Amino acid sequence: MHSHFQCGRYRLPITGAEFKPLVMGILNVTPDSFSDGGRYVSLDSAISRAEQMILDGVDIIDIGGESTRPGSVPLSLSQELDRVMPVIYALRDCGVPLSVDTYKPEVMTEALVAGIDLVNDINGFRSDAAIAAIANSTDAGLCVMHMQNVPKNMQLSPEYADVNLDVSDFLRRQIAALTAAGISPSRITIDPGFGFGKTFEHNVTVFRQMESMQREFSLPLLVGVSRKTMIGHITGKAVEHRLAGSVSAALAAISRGAKIVRVHDVAETVDAIKVWQILANN
Repeated sequence: MHSHFQCGRYRLPITGAEFKPLVMGILNVTPDSFSDGGRYVSLDSAISRAEQMILDGVDIIDIGGESTRPGSVPLSLSQELDRVMPVIYALRDCGVPLSVDTYKPEVMTEALVAGIDLVNDINGFRSDAAIAAIANSTDAGLCVMHMQNVPKNMQLSPEYADVNLDVSDFLRRQIAALTAAGISPSRITIDPGFGFGKTFEHNVTVFRQMESMQREFSLPLLVGVSRKTMIGHITGKAVEHRLAGSVSAALAAISRGAKIVRVHDVAETVDAIKVWQILANN
């Protein structure tokens, strides 16, 4: 594995003495996301939230303009651009890497022009246009995520012969396509896509095999389980009461080798990681 993850303007340590688990803070500028939809739809509220995350110790801010909750329908290109681009321009000099959560090549292109550091694609860069958009960029990082089907129908009846094998095969194909386009592996992180076309049992099975997945690909693993249904399934808690479960899952992911955790609750996760690093390591 490379010693650093090349994330646009930033080189983030992922091994060695300088490494600490990276916290990616979620900034949804949407009215309908499953957990915090509608809270940060105005530019002022989005900027205030980002500023608070920076004070809380966030390492990456992930900006999303389209809800990808189960059953959601696609947003038009113009609507997504109208939501995310003002936020990207307002925050691009905030001092931490910015990520854009999108699967649309046109949004990727506009965000890269604006100086985005990471493209987080739930579709795993399956389209040639998406690969072309990021291949011609500067040093922007990219997150390749696995998803079965699309958000509108992904949770209707997900099925796998072997979920770990299917996820790994998909990631292998997409990594090969990206490197064939001239993209350095040092710019790539992988995400198994918890909750994206997977039952609770699928999620648990993949979670327990994350270490072997990261070893196979020798790429930093990004895990996003914050407040998701799998946390509710385990704890029996509604989405607004899943803080403790989400922080516990983030630490469990880190203990299994995750380099980046994508979370809603930045301050609590940052504190938990600090304590875990001191008490759980020799």
